[in-house]
Amino acid sequence: QVRLVESGGGLVQAGGSLRLSCAASERIFDSYAMGWFRQAPGKEREFVAAISWDSVNTNYADSVKGRFAISRDNAESAVYLQMYNLKPEDTAVYYCAARDFTGTAATSRGFYRYWGQGTQVTVSS
Repeated sequence: QVRLVESGGGLVQAGGSLRLSCAASERIFDSYAMGWFRQAPGKEREFVAAISWDSVNTNYADSVKGRFAISRDNAESAVYLQMYNLKPEDTAVYYCAARDFTGTAATSRGFYRYWGQGTQVTVSS
């Protein structure tokens, strides 16, 4: 069982930046595809970004392209989401997700097997 713990959320003004971190419990992390999703109140959980096990492939939702960057450090069993130029519509609980898969990381929720508990990001206008 892989455990994922997110951190780094908080309150920030529009135009500001935040860096989310996700720590994984498993040393086999480097064979896992990783993703970030978010869920705003009253809305479904949506894809934000994903990264392949070797960092070669990344995917982004159109709404965050050019503003968010996903990265990982397999030696630290961690994945990161750097968020720039935050907007009020980015307000949501952000979740880290994982799947033992060495191909391109998928963008669908059903692809991922393990989930963290989430971290709140609030962007004020």
